[in-house]
Parts: sequence; structure tokens; C-alpha cells
Amino acid sequence: MKKMMKNLAIVISVLFISLGLNAQTPGFDFTKAAEHTVNAVVHIQCEFSEPNSFYSDFFWFLAPQPTNRKIQASGSGVIIRADGYIITNNHVVQDAETIEVILNDRRSYPAELVGTDPAADLAVIRIKEVDLPTIDFGNSDETKIGQWVLAVGNPFNLTSTVTAGIISAKARNLNILGKNMTESPLEFYIQTDAAVNRGNSGGALVDLDGKLIGINTAIASNTGSYAGYSFAIPSNIVKKITNDLINYGITQKAYLGVNIAEVDAKLAENIGVKKVKGLYIATVIKDGAAFKAGLKDGDIILTLNNRTINTLPELNEIMAQSSPNEKMHVVYEREGVTYSTDILLLNEKGNTSIIKPEIKPLITVLNTEFRELTEKEKNLYGVNAGYVIEKSGNSPLFRAGIKNGYVITSIGGEEDIDLPTLQNLENYKGKVIIEGFYPSDNRLSYYIIIL
Repeated sequence: MKKMMKNLAIVISVLFISLGLNAQTPGFDFTKAAEHTVNAVVHIQCEFSEPNSFYSDFFWFLAPQPTNRKIQASGSGVIIRADGYIITNNHVVQDAETIEVILNDRRSYPAELVGTDPAADLAVIRIKEVDLPTIDFGNSDETKIGQWVLAVGNPFNLTSTVTAGIISAKARNLNILGKNMTESPLEFYIQTDAAVNRGNSGGALVDLDGKLIGINTAIASNTGSYAGYSFAIPSNIVKKITNDLINYGITQKAYLGVNIAEVDAKLAENIGVKKVKGLYIATVIKDGAAFKAGLKDGDIILTLNNRTINTLPELNEIMAQSSPNEKMHVVYEREGVTYSTDILLLNEKGNTSIIKPEIKPLITVLNTEFRELTEKEKNLYGVNAGYVIEKSGNSPLFRAGIKNGYVITSIGGEEDIDLPTLQNLENYKGKVIIEGFYPSDNRLSYYIIIL
């Protein structure tokens, strides 16, 4: 029996060595990557106000003072510059009243918000410190399915937690962000089976050299806890958006100027092509980048910058890494003949200039800051008029549970509200019905109580 067990142990050892799984070999040693990254991943604690509406709903006539409670949420972040710049998820810091950053050595700092990109769920914050440890960016385009990776973060308020897994898939589109105020969400995740839980959001996904290849963002779970799949924003996208937010305050988005569809078997049959590949151009937008490069309706894009493109997430991933005024090499098919050309990418205004953050005038009513919808937003939402809540202080709207981002389209039954109608809220007394919507939800109505 002892001899049999000894022989079995030898066989298992040989098997592990043959598979490259010997813990002493560099390919399976996680310690270098862990040691290199834990000090550059921070714990982020945010404080928010939440209305305590019990008295407002039932005893409002006895509660002249606003009532609210403070709630806390936490996440992770990655130091990307030694002078205090930190990348995290937008959903970690969005609407936070205070942001505190705790380093791995337990030093604590208040942080300021530098910029956000809600469509990509990314944000940059900064603390006032120098000579901080950082994580270098890796090349997420070069990552491969089956490659070992580490997830570093602070789940459940546990600092400096490292888990290991492999890349399970790339360019995943989960449809979890919903629409934000200006455009469709950008989703193209690296999928891993490294354990990620609440609090890991904004933390690092690194390769075995300790280089950043993603920002951990989401999990697939029916319980709210890790169930085998986690998702990270690729580092090449993170790097591009981060640089834009730091340098310009807003992401510089590039556009091809086309409406496209994935070529599947049914579409291939309808348009009369033999191979199921590429992206079909349904419409070329006049005076857009593709139009100026000579592309036409019905062309099929095969590659962009030497990368084969077959899905919309793959296209979106490439575009999210690109900037206006860059040239993109495209190979496309037209009536069975293959062509190639260079496209000069343009911004949303159809040129190559730097887009600056839009200065939106704010109106303060009932201790709440509003701004009027832009014409683009009105067209997007199909409304004639509306006002967005940018920041709600201790106010009747706040106590009613209305959150930042809510779009008011009706006050007291009056539609298509204008500025005087909004300002007249100051003159109301008692209950007033407010109607509107959150960009990611259906229409919602609230009763607010003005004392």
C-alpha cells in the first residue's frame, strides 16, 4: 500500500511538472505580482446622504427641519501616478459627498474628484501626496484567453486581498450599465474567474508581471456575491480615458460615422455574401469620417488597424482606445472585392478639435441645483423640455427620495415646464406632484412636501 501511494505521488508530481504547474516555476509564481501591486491598490470610502422620509411622509407638519442620514460605501482604486492620481469606477464615487482614500500602510487622505466617464464607468480622483507606489499599465490587447491573472482589491472592507484566476473570455457585453445622460454605455469587458466581491470595484486586474490589464468592475451573481465570473475594463481603454480626464476633464471620443450590424448567417444570406464575417455598414453618415474616406452603404468592414472585427463589442473596444485626429487603417469588402484605406477619425462635432467640458448653468431652487436639458438630451429622450437635478441638498425633493440625475418634466400636472415654472416651486405649500424619469428607468412620480 505504501509503495502504491509513493508511486501515485510520483505520477502526480510528474503530471504537474508536465503541465507547467510546479509552484516553483516562474509561470506559476504569483508572489512577484502580488508584492508589486498590493501597495498601489487603495481602499476608497465614500459618504452619501440618504433621506429619512418617515416624518416627511407621515408627520411632515411636525418636522420643520430636514431629516437625513449618512450612509457609507466602499470600493477600491489603483494609483496610476506617483503624485496622487487614482483610477476607480464611476459607480464607486458617483454622488459622494466625501471621498476618503486609505493606503495599504493605513495612511488616510481626503480625495477630490478629477473627472468621470459614466458611459465607461470610470473616474479619476486625486490625493495630495507624492512618491506613491504605482502600477504600470500593461497591454490588454495582448492578453489571451486562459492566461493567469490576479485580482487585487478590498472586498468586504478587507484590505489588500489578492485572488487568482484565468481570463475566461474577452470583449464581453453585459448590458449592465444602462443609458446615462448623454449616450449608450461602453461595455467590453475582460471576463475572469478570479474571485471578486463587493468592495473590489475599481481594483486592479494584473498579469503575472504585476502590470495593470484591467479595472475590476462587475460580477455575475444572483446573490450579490461572487459566483464564478467577474469582469474588468481593459487597461488600454482605462489608460486612454484616464489621460483624457486628467488632461482635458472629459473623454475625447472618436467616431467612424457609420451605422453597422454584425454579419450573421441570416444577414449574410440577405445581402448575398458567402462568408459570415465582418461588420455590415447599413448607413454611412454624410460628412462623417467613413464618408470622407470613401466608404459606402453595404460595405463590410473586415479589419481595423490590422485587428479582425466580427462583433460590435470588438469595434467599440477599438474605438474607445482611439482619439479624434488619429488615422485608422480599415480593410473592407465591396461587392466581393477587398479594399483598404485610412480613415481620419472625427469627434462628435465632425472635426478633430479638442472637446472641452460643457459649462452648464445651474439654477438653485429649494436648496437644489438644476440644469436645463440640452437640445441633444431632449432629442435623445423624446421630450420638449425638462430640468435635471445636479445636486440635491436638504430639500423637499431630497426628503421625498429623489436622487441626482432625475429629469423633471412636469410640476403639479403642468407639462413642458419652463424656468418660471421651476422657480415657482419656492411659492408652493403642502404636497406637490413631480413627474419625470431617471435616464436608465421608466417614468416615476413623486409627492414632495413643501413647508
